[in-house]
Amino acid sequence: MFRLKENHTTAKTEIMAGITTFFTMIYIVVVNPIILHDAGVPFNQVFTATILASVVGILWMAFFANYPIAIAPGMGLNAYFAYSVVGGQHVHYETAFAAVFVAGIIFVILSLTPLREKLIEAIPDNIKHGITAGIGLFIAFISLRLTKIIVANPANLVGLGNLHAPSALLTLIGLAITLILMMLRVNGALFIGMIISGIIAYFTGQLSFKNGFVALPSLPKGLIIANPFTAFSDVIQHGLYAVVFSFILVTIFDTTGTMVGVANQAGLMKNGKLPRARHALLSDSIATVIGAMFGTSPTTAYIESTSGVAAGGRTGLTSLMIAILFMISAFFGPLVSAVSDISAITAPALIIVGSLMMGSIGKIRWNELDEAFPAFLTILSMPLTSSISTGIALGFISYPLLKLVKGKWREVHPLVYVFGVLFFIQLFFLQH
Repeated sequence: MFRLKENHTTAKTEIMAGITTFFTMIYIVVVNPIILHDAGVPFNQVFTATILASVVGILWMAFFANYPIAIAPGMGLNAYFAYSVVGGQHVHYETAFAAVFVAGIIFVILSLTPLREKLIEAIPDNIKHGITAGIGLFIAFISLRLTKIIVANPANLVGLGNLHAPSALLTLIGLAITLILMMLRVNGALFIGMIISGIIAYFTGQLSFKNGFVALPSLPKGLIIANPFTAFSDVIQHGLYAVVFSFILVTIFDTTGTMVGVANQAGLMKNGKLPRARHALLSDSIATVIGAMFGTSPTTAYIESTSGVAAGGRTGLTSLMIAILFMISAFFGPLVSAVSDISAITAPALIIVGSLMMGSIGKIRWNELDEAFPAFLTILSMPLTSSISTGIALGFISYPLLKLVKGKWREVHPLVYVFGVLFFIQLFFLQH
């Protein structure tokens, strides 16, 4: 089924690769419920939905695409959902999930057509890199704020908090431990760092397990999106077109870039193209639809899959192993729930993920102002406005304008002009 011989691998290697990837990305089972809980979504709802969406996406990747690539709710996308859509636009989380559902449906349609690839080609590379870096900065900033390392300051909006506070100390210790593990190339460093931080929190009285460690998994009491038609009407009623567009835009870049990167590392690209690309791209769009129905933000391919590839993973058997381990993790709801109350345990992982995402900044052509400034504006505005969509909008508005002034208007894809006009209207005329 998985063509092990053809891909020069063995079942043992694939299983070990799946275990490696799982422990590298398992932090999402803890972090995602914490972030979405800030938007008012019940913790257990997100915990179950995170696992369900991940399992659906990973199994699709395993059986239909036969790639060692993991799918789960995306970092950055969950922050956008919680802090920009629900927090920034003051809509109820159920309405926000309607936007995720609609984005997922559109995403499925795009994945079935060549349009998704054309959209990717149309967006300037420097804007893509700016979006990734901006989200990374935004995630790191949120983590520093939640752990009181960065606090409100009346003179300059933000300032340094009390580093002797328990949450700040635990975050800094956890960050140091996790960075040391990553420098030593320890597989699952983010997850191991969280375990060590949790042990420290337990012995310092910050963490307790009143409800135990293990419990039978339970499905959410009801689907958040039970009627697809209601989801579409909610988007229209609340004018969430820009939100839907932002979800699609970020996911397209994130997923496709990650898939190509992982496949390239594994030597699975053929003549610069990804075989069975349609099924691979469908995995995250279908998982996004399922996730929205149960209660989680959009899914994406995980760059942590490279750890499994480095361990020898080459086929969908690696993905199947990851999916099985995600199912097992569903039995540890009480443990995850207890950890979720202590943001300092997960903050180091978020700060490091933000740092890794900031790596995209090195790919921006800084010596060309018409290319560099829109990317800079995108990166800068995301954390300062607490809005990923605002950052994307400013990038898309400024890019064609600077190209017009420079006389390079022919270099801009027509779709970018369309996006720029739509974002301008949304930002200056439809903003509440």
